[in-house]
Amino acid sequence: MSEHTYPPELAVAPLTAVPSLTVTVPGSKSITNRALVLAALSNSTSRGCSLTGALRSEDTEVMLDCLIRLGFEVQADWPKHTVRVRRGGSADFVPDDEWIPNGQAELFVGNSGTTIRFLTAMLALGEGTYRLDGIPRMRERPIRDLLDALTQLGVDARSEFDNGCPPVLVNARGLNGGRVRIKADVSSQFLSGLMLACPFARGDTLVEIEGTLVSEPYVEMTVGVLQAFGLKLTAEGPGRYLIPGGQRHNLTGYDIEPDASSASYFLAAAAITGGIIAVDRLTMNSLQGDVRFLDLLVDMGCTALRGRDCIAVTGGPLRGIDVDMNDISDTVMTLGAVACFAEGPTTIRNVGHIRHKETDRIAALATELRKLGAKVEERDDGLTITPGPLRGCAVDTYNDHRMAMSLALVGLKVPGVVVRNPGCVAKTYPGFWTDLDALRRPPA
Repeated sequence: MSEHTYPPELAVAPLTAVPSLTVTVPGSKSITNRALVLAALSNSTSRGCSLTGALRSEDTEVMLDCLIRLGFEVQADWPKHTVRVRRGGSADFVPDDEWIPNGQAELFVGNSGTTIRFLTAMLALGEGTYRLDGIPRMRERPIRDLLDALTQLGVDARSEFDNGCPPVLVNARGLNGGRVRIKADVSSQFLSGLMLACPFARGDTLVEIEGTLVSEPYVEMTVGVLQAFGLKLTAEGPGRYLIPGGQRHNLTGYDIEPDASSASYFLAAAAITGGIIAVDRLTMNSLQGDVRFLDLLVDMGCTALRGRDCIAVTGGPLRGIDVDMNDISDTVMTLGAVACFAEGPTTIRNVGHIRHKETDRIAALATELRKLGAKVEERDDGLTITPGPLRGCAVDTYNDHRMAMSLALVGLKVPGVVVRNPGCVAKTYPGFWTDLDALRRPPA
């Protein structure tokens, strides 16, 4: 991200006044990458599809780079937060089985789980040979369940080292559809990837979820984005989706809402400091399940405003809670920071799958909160945080954007907090440090 530079370490100075302001956070990363896939699969080659409110971050830029390598035309106007994607060519509409312009590509996905999982499924629509790889941590992140599902549908998709992790090789001959059982207890992105690709298969697809589904709101988000693009699927019963094949869409524009996970840091800042912070353009009607983080802060003692064009938190005396965060697990680290300032312990349950994220987030959060002075009991599927006398220290981020942004919140009240590798926020929120510093503005 050329417009942002980051030092090796960043000291977070405590606020000298209680914040009272409205913030604007960038567009949703999760929606942006879903919408980019569907924009690329537009049936109209002459106009393409323009996305407004799109997020510019490492995760979305590697998706865009991959689309370019696959032969799609991408025009990004970042000052206006707009991206236009089109296939190109002289025909007005895309012939069947020509969804991917290039028949061969080497794709680098960094550490973007959405990119590799969504593209692996999308590439099954093509005709050619594709390889997807990423940074060393990506080579440790599981993708076997998606590969197994694609294999059931007749796709030659496999792990290059036969270990269930990237690099991934896809020898595509089009997607026929059929019946498939998929596991989604490690990541809901496997299911979402299938949902994004299967409307364009030659035939219908019946998808059945095997076992537990984690992060269900992200699947609901995928359904919502598909419907916004005019694509159909039907819930046939618990864990069963019928996705008609042969679908097309000609949508030429789609607006992306603000990122609810990014908003959680500022709502948490209000809780920790006793301030009043509103997030503009984000409402409880969001496609993103992470807006439910607001309810957890209310349970801890805050006051919430759920407006027609914003949500807001007013901080109050905090108390610990016991909560299942399986459906909003991206905000576990944010709640962990808030828990350090509560009266009594906070227990977070049913989030074992976050051990397979950018880092083992349960172990990493436990380690860093202990360094800051909290007592933490770590379990396989969660942790209990008991507040203690907090102290400043240098905290490690494990190259995980959410660790960096969450741990920084402690420094808003505790002197001496230093965040190592603050540049890792570029993965989803390159301007985070500038926006966090805006909390120091005097109230209007």
